[in-house]
Amino acid sequence: MAVEIDFSGKVVAVTGGARGVGAGIVERFLEAGAEVEICGRTAPDELPVVDGRKPVFSQVDVRDADQVAEWISAITTRNGHLDVVVNNAGGAPYADFAAASPRFHDKISALNFMATAYVCHAAYEALKASHGSIVNITSISARRPSPGTAIYGAAKAAVESLTASIAVEWAPDVRVNAVSCGIVATPGSEDHYGSPEQRAAVAATIPRGVFATPSEIGDACLMLASPLATHITGAVLAVDGGGEWPAFLQHTPNS
Repeated sequence: MAVEIDFSGKVVAVTGGARGVGAGIVERFLEAGAEVEICGRTAPDELPVVDGRKPVFSQVDVRDADQVAEWISAITTRNGHLDVVVNNAGGAPYADFAAASPRFHDKISALNFMATAYVCHAAYEALKASHGSIVNITSISARRPSPGTAIYGAAKAAVESLTASIAVEWAPDVRVNAVSCGIVATPGSEDHYGSPEQRAAVAATIPRGVFATPSEIGDACLMLASPLATHITGAVLAVDGGGEWPAFLQHTPNS
């Protein structure tokens, strides 16, 4: 018998689900039959579409706890329940830590950590009622130096700590896991990593030899939210193609 992941009748909320990694996550849940709700600070020019089905978009600043609570309430009112939350919204431009202002650091921390905390907090009662699941999107920057995006890396480390803690607090009612992304091929990564030649050089440092695609991040989220992962909570799943080659190997005889 084939193993299938079927989210028909399930309601999934994805923050920042209109483009990039978020769009890949949304497309996977739509393909699995879910009703998907997304949010962002500005309305996108277009939404992800699968077989004519689109997510429902709401304009929400996830750094604002009141707006987040209103969004979650609206989702449960529209659908009657909420089954999965994916905290995907995040990111940071390159900035030297010493040169950036405290206000800049506050905004990066709020988007990449407190927003996740607000969404988890607001969704708890609905997810408890449905015995639902949370998937937090984090980054390899949480566990290795992140020069140029220091506050982003620190915020993602905080997300991983939060994931482990509330997974214990909320068990067995709500499962809480995280997906730790390596480099993902998005328009943003093109801006960050430069020309095709420069991106190829970066990809060569990944054991698998390529950047992840947004849909591969979506696959990991789909699995963690599915019945295939009923005994998985408090976990951080690395989706990074094997991580990064240790720098010392570049200088060894067998490199």
